[in-house]
Amino acid sequence: MKKTLLYIFLLLPLITSAQVPLSITNAIDTALLNNFDILIAKSNTDISRVSNSFGNAGGLPSVNGTASDNNSLYNLKQKTASGLDLTKDNVKSSSINAGVTASIILFNGFKVTATKGKLNYLQNLSELQLNQQIQNTIAQVMVMYYDIIRQQSYLNIIQSSLDVSSKKLDIVKDRYNVGMANDADLLQAQIDLNTAEQNIRSQQLIIEEEKTSLQQLIGIKHYFPVTIHDTILVDKNIKQDSIINYLENNPQYLSADQQIKINEQIVKEQNAQRYPSLRLNTGYNFTYSSSSAGFNLFTQNYGPTVGATMQIPIFNGTIYKTQQDVAKYNVEIAKIQKEKLLSSLKADAINTYKSYENTLQQMDSQQMSYVNAGKLVEIVIQRFRANQSTILDVKAAQASLEGAGYMFVNQQYAAKVAEIELKRLIYRLTF
Repeated sequence: MKKTLLYIFLLLPLITSAQVPLSITNAIDTALLNNFDILIAKSNTDISRVSNSFGNAGGLPSVNGTASDNNSLYNLKQKTASGLDLTKDNVKSSSINAGVTASIILFNGFKVTATKGKLNYLQNLSELQLNQQIQNTIAQVMVMYYDIIRQQSYLNIIQSSLDVSSKKLDIVKDRYNVGMANDADLLQAQIDLNTAEQNIRSQQLIIEEEKTSLQQLIGIKHYFPVTIHDTILVDKNIKQDSIINYLENNPQYLSADQQIKINEQIVKEQNAQRYPSLRLNTGYNFTYSSSSAGFNLFTQNYGPTVGATMQIPIFNGTIYKTQQDVAKYNVEIAKIQKEKLLSSLKADAINTYKSYENTLQQMDSQQMSYVNAGKLVEIVIQRFRANQSTILDVKAAQASLEGAGYMFVNQQYAAKVAEIELKRLIYRLTF
């Protein structure tokens, strides 16, 4: 049912020109299907999965078939041990060779086992990187989605200011008509109204541009008008300890652990080069050669072959030892990078939580300030209508309303962004 609704959502732009409602769930579901970065990460995971095979590690036999047919024309001059001399021009000869050979490694210092282990860890690493990309994409979609809601809240604030400017202009016109207002007040009221109207048009453009950017992020190939009707709801129950204690679930941190294991397998691979290797060889060969003149008119051989090849490294300028030492250093580097990453994640979590906590503490009081600013505007408008306040008083009250509104919306958005980042850090970002 969920997929059906998603397909309907994706097809709606093709069957109607009306704006399509877009929810956070639809946006994320679409991104999980179409986001380019996720698709690339999925392809990389598929590559790692296909590459992770015993044969790719060198543990399966190799079988090859060969066939050749050679013909030649030459002048023959031959002297045999019996004293027979043979001379002939334009002698034709031909040879046919065919065979099947197979070989398999019996022992190579456990390099096959080390390589297979490395391929396992590489597959795990690609899956973790896919999960990390999914979480990052979900976070990006959520941040952009809620930023659109923030911009729409800005638009509502500007619209409220426009309503106040419109009322102010009506009052000034009424006064002007009865000779109780001067030209300066009328011009100022008209300028304020025009400015509010221009701000609305500019804000509408910003919203539409962000909607287009959101569709690009979620992988929509054919852009279409969308509407977003939502509010910013912040989870106020996040605790710092719950974040710090679960940072080891972060896919990036788990990827660093996988990199250590990969480097350890590389050490084993390099160490295996210093051991003897034993390979079993077998096959079946057929050889036929003929000549129109000479001691042998034709020769034919066929039959199976079997043997073993052993290679013992004795000295190669300490190259293998150097490679093994370098691999060991890479293991130590990976361990240091893992510790550094955990330290960085903890610092990010602590700083983000401080921002989250501080913003939550200010939100309630700022919301009250916004409500009071709205009441103040109403009072000042009434006093202005009763000629008990000036146009500058109304303008100041408008500025207070806009400032309080912007600050409250920004705090809501900042708290939501901090919440998203904290949950992303511990791989618990849901929607």
